[in-house]
Amino acid sequence: MLWQLNKEAIQHGVEGLTYLLTESSKLMISEIDFQDSIHVLGFSDELNKLLLQLYLDNRKEIRRILSELAPKLPSYHSLEWRLDVQLASRSLRQQIEPTVTIKLHLNQNEDQSARVLQTDPSTLLHLIQQLEQALGEMKTNHCRRIVRNMK
Repeated sequence: MLWQLNKEAIQHGVEGLTYLLTESSKLMISEIDFQDSIHVLGFSDELNKLLLQLYLDNRKEIRRILSELAPKLPSYHSLEWRLDVQLASRSLRQQIEPTVTIKLHLNQNEDQSARVLQTDPSTLLHLIQQLEQALGEMKTNHCRRIVRNMK
């Protein structure tokens, strides 16, 4: 029996198969979970076995390729900071205006760059609180599970 498929049907099939394999490989789902995932698609048992074998044979290679395609983000190298306080100006004799200047040195692909940030102390304190809260979130079981599955 010959099947006639149009271009869109083939494209959707390939995209669906690609999505299934990449997402399953990203999450490193077990053999049983993969079988459960494809069982609901309504394919024959023979096709389900072929898809499972395809996944098991290629998941490490897919993960390697995905890690190579991931963007290389800058990493921390060093930090310099300075506190400036303006005590007076020509128009205001009694003025206290503190400013924190931060120079952040970053590494990215063997290149070093620097970013200069300037803020007032209250904004810096708020930023510190938000970062500490995010760091606390990372210690929860839910986030640990997500990070573990991302590796």
